[in-house]
Amino acid sequence: MHPMAGTGDGVMNHTVSGRDWQNLWFNDTLVGETGINAALCGTWGCPVLLVTGDEAACREAKALLGDGLTTVAVKEGLSALSARMLAPARARELVEAGAKQAVSKLQAVEPYDPGKPSEIRVEFKSTIPASKLRFRAGVELVDPRTIVSRGDDWWTAWRQFFF
Repeated sequence: MHPMAGTGDGVMNHTVSGRDWQNLWFNDTLVGETGINAALCGTWGCPVLLVTGDEAACREAKALLGDGLTTVAVKEGLSALSARMLAPARARELVEAGAKQAVSKLQAVEPYDPGKPSEIRVEFKSTIPASKLRFRAGVELVDPRTIVSRGDDWWTAWRQFFF
């Protein structure tokens, strides 16, 4: 995983499209790609048990999904484009050990549900993406760069604008 856009020590920090998306909230919780993937899995009752990436991505994932989550940091971010990496052989060993640990404790993390009803707010870096979505059913343009999508559940709100 990669940390959300704007994370100072996050290698390749971005949210969805690093070119278009600035911030993303699920019911007022700021999330990145870990939150999206966890909500997607959680829609079908599947928890995320393991997150690997840089230290910032692991920190973000634990903050969202709880201390029961197994994380494996394979690099330390120095900026968006630089990091101190573990040797590939060591990184593979740690990821394998993390995966074994994660599947040995299947109840450690609950499936992630952002809540019902669900409001998804997206702040884009420019006005273009928001203006393209303003006429979608269930989507509201709240300012020139921000949309809100509301639904009875996360999946409904997500599908209204993302597909």
